[in-house]
Amino acid sequence: MNTKYVDLINQTFDFPQSEFTLEEDNLLFHGLDLNELAETYGTPLKFTYLPQITNNIIRAKNWFSNAIKNHNYNGTYKYCYCTKSSHFKHVLDEALKNNIHIETSSAFDIDIVESLKTDGKINDDTFVICNGFKREQYITNIARLINNGHRNCIPIIDNYEEIDLLSNEIEGKFDVGIRIASEEEPKFEFYTSRLGIGYKNIVPFYNKQIKDNPKAELKMLHFFINTGIRDNAYYWNELLKCLKVYTSLKKICPSLNSLNIGGGFPIKNSLAFDFDYEYIIDEIVNQIKLACDEVDVDVPNIFTEFGSFTVGESGGAIYEVLYQKQQNDREKWNMINSSFITTLPDTWAINKRFVMLPINRWKDSYERVLLGGLTCDSDDYYNSEQHINAIYLPKYRKDKPLYIGFFNTGAYQETIGGYGGLQHCLIPAPKHILIHKDNNGSITTEIFRDQQKSEDLMGILGYNNNSRTKTTTKSNSNTELQLANS
Repeated sequence: MNTKYVDLINQTFDFPQSEFTLEEDNLLFHGLDLNELAETYGTPLKFTYLPQITNNIIRAKNWFSNAIKNHNYNGTYKYCYCTKSSHFKHVLDEALKNNIHIETSSAFDIDIVESLKTDGKINDDTFVICNGFKREQYITNIARLINNGHRNCIPIIDNYEEIDLLSNEIEGKFDVGIRIASEEEPKFEFYTSRLGIGYKNIVPFYNKQIKDNPKAELKMLHFFINTGIRDNAYYWNELLKCLKVYTSLKKICPSLNSLNIGGGFPIKNSLAFDFDYEYIIDEIVNQIKLACDEVDVDVPNIFTEFGSFTVGESGGAIYEVLYQKQQNDREKWNMINSSFITTLPDTWAINKRFVMLPINRWKDSYERVLLGGLTCDSDDYYNSEQHINAIYLPKYRKDKPLYIGFFNTGAYQETIGGYGGLQHCLIPAPKHILIHKDNNGSITTEIFRDQQKSEDLMGILGYNNNSRTKTTTKSNSNTELQLANS
């Protein structure tokens, strides 16, 4: 009788898969023995498998190269990494090995760009696409970057005031893009994205503020929808509307030569994940070419800003089941030695699902469970998988540890969770391991950061006197005099 966990997986999915294989009853991830990793470094544990970043960049570049060749597309393709997905230096270092470009979203991103330039990771030929609503510091930092010679920095105009603000601080000419405020899906609470400028207003905006501006030259139209790139009627309809704006703008603006279709590629969220990236890219290139040929304008160079697709599948987390609580006749709670709210905040905030698999004991019998975190919060749980609306794991045994892994968690979880700072209920951030693979296929690991200690949190909270920042306040003599007289 097939009652083992491995039988359940084999009956439900096509397994093994490219990144997941078994050795005895332990799970391997890209050939790495995760049970050995957990026993060596302890749990809870976060890890980043750096080679997957390069793998996904190469895949996307090849797909676009093939599509451009298939359609005799007379334009180039530029892969940009969306830094807000993960700002870590080890992520940028790995990504930039692959001759890519960068998309930023806030003022301090420019500090990272300048640091990368100092280290020789990028140069003036690297495109820096600056998205986001631009406050004073962001404008100043963009201007500094351009004034220091980085002419391939392209601020994407998000509102009507940004052209004047940039013109006031940038010396000489500079390139800009315009972001389209796309219309959202009908299920959304609002009709139009808060980001960018509406479809109907883009040509009038160009004519009024850019066309005769002696300093700004329009180079790029930026298009992105909140739900990302999907093979559905909504996405294709919005893309065609974008292309109508591009071709109309191109007729009156010869300098316009690039279309940025943003990011939004989905990543694997279960063993049943199925997405035809190659077909989608081929059809996007085809639709752009058809739209431009129809009105006899040159096709644009294509830019993308893949964030989650770049880094998401490099990340993972490993926990140990500490205890099982039988709360009623039907519900068994496996308590992990960390918190979902703090380490995988998207599971709590937007009900996101990741690939979840046991690390060991695949040949044990299984049971249906719920997973609970350590915080005193009723929302700190994980109760279903994308494919079966339930969680099945090897049966809990007090005398035999059970490790579980969450995979493809590399995008956004650290920044949303406040990496290195306070966590809910003061649950410490886990140890973080970096995994490298050399040209010979040998895997090495290193500790990037140890688990948070009590003194780290006490210092942030101000209980450690040595950690307090001394501040001085400039006194107001008139106020002091008034108080004295009173």
